[in-house]
Amino acid sequence: MTADQAPRIVVAGLGGDSGKTLLSLGLLLAFGRARREVAAFKKGPDYIDAAWLSWASGRPARNLDSYLMGFDVATDSFCRHAVREGLNVIEGNRGLYDGADAAGTHSTAELAKALRSPVILVVDATKVTRTAAAYVLGCQAMDPALHLAGVVLNQVAGKRHEAVLRQAIEETCTIPVLGVLPRAPGEALLPGRHLGLVTPSEHPRIGELESNLLRLLEGRLDLDRLAAIAEAAPPLPVPVPSGRHPAGPAAVKIGYLHDSAFTFYYPENLESLERGGALLVPLSALRDQALPPELQALYIGGGFPETHGAALAENVSFLTSVRQAAERGLPIYAECGGLMFLSQALRWQGGRYPMAGVLPFEVEVTAKPQGHGYAELEVDKENPFFAPGTRLKGHEFHYSRILAPGAPPPTACSVKRGTGALAGRDGVVMGRVWASYTHLHALATPEWTNSLLSIAGDFARHRNS
Repeated sequence: MTADQAPRIVVAGLGGDSGKTLLSLGLLLAFGRARREVAAFKKGPDYIDAAWLSWASGRPARNLDSYLMGFDVATDSFCRHAVREGLNVIEGNRGLYDGADAAGTHSTAELAKALRSPVILVVDATKVTRTAAAYVLGCQAMDPALHLAGVVLNQVAGKRHEAVLRQAIEETCTIPVLGVLPRAPGEALLPGRHLGLVTPSEHPRIGELESNLLRLLEGRLDLDRLAAIAEAAPPLPVPVPSGRHPAGPAAVKIGYLHDSAFTFYYPENLESLERGGALLVPLSALRDQALPPELQALYIGGGFPETHGAALAENVSFLTSVRQAAERGLPIYAECGGLMFLSQALRWQGGRYPMAGVLPFEVEVTAKPQGHGYAELEVDKENPFFAPGTRLKGHEFHYSRILAPGAPPPTACSVKRGTGALAGRDGVVMGRVWASYTHLHALATPEWTNSLLSIAGDFARHRNS
């Protein structure tokens, strides 16, 4: 793929809640309505924003995380999944220059430079006028190698406010203001809660959201100039075979929970399992009565089991099926929400909801984050999934914590960065069950795919012998 076949822009902000997601969704919907092909990408490990980008683009949004997978792999992933015509939107995270350290390593700006992509800066103009130009000028001066191509103003109070902002920025910074979004209650469009926005599957008015977003943005964005900026992005290298595809046994059946309670799955994780020979079986912990008997493994991603606590607890037959399968030795890999689902019970907002009872502890959801950010683990105990000495890089974002008043459950990893599950430990292991708070990405940790395929194959062979 050549770069003229991948028109692209990075949507960045001065910080969180600046309006990046609103603009990104609006662009995808507007170009899609104009029958132009679109694709979306999310900088960083975030699942929820990526889910919204998938909703707006009509195809899986890909996470581009240079900290986890490196710039080369992130660039390669973009090249593989970018559309050849139309528009590719890469939504940044945090502030433009915020990265893993004071130097801004792995920031949105660094990703934009690696992708040779122009940047559109969203500026929240609440209670400022000329000072907004100082923000933009500072971003320009911070790194002249960055192509800051234009500005979109958000939360603008009216015509006079817009006129002063536009004149100050365009005269001082000599870059165009390409859109002006009015002061609007964002919560009414994209409600938030702990962990960020609600997910698309739980949005209370999802059926009318597209028309509401387009109505808000109609006539307020210079779509032609934005398209021209995207189309002028310079060439990128053609992707080459990575040699990172897993080699696994053929025709293993791996179930994964996929409903409104469990939505946190990177598309690459599922795709890598399929490339390795797995037949994936989507399941619902809310509606299905039991696990299919022919499964060779179960994958439980993250999500919001707490908001579905009562419904999950009511599906006793499914909970029992999972517990009995674990007792029979079915390999189960669970992350964050999956760990919560496998616990004895889930406590949230004064309620207690019995869960699958596979792990010997309860989990409490608190009002404040218990772990948030990148995580690095070192496997230091024997277990069925990863060899001792393996380093695992991922991320965690959880408001829950394990309640283990007695002896702590066995764990396989020491936490080198992050919080983990218990006192500097993560990776709870019970038989063939692995449960952790750390989310792994298959492009960053190919060992994950090989491990799950291998243990599923071993289970299939032993069951059939």
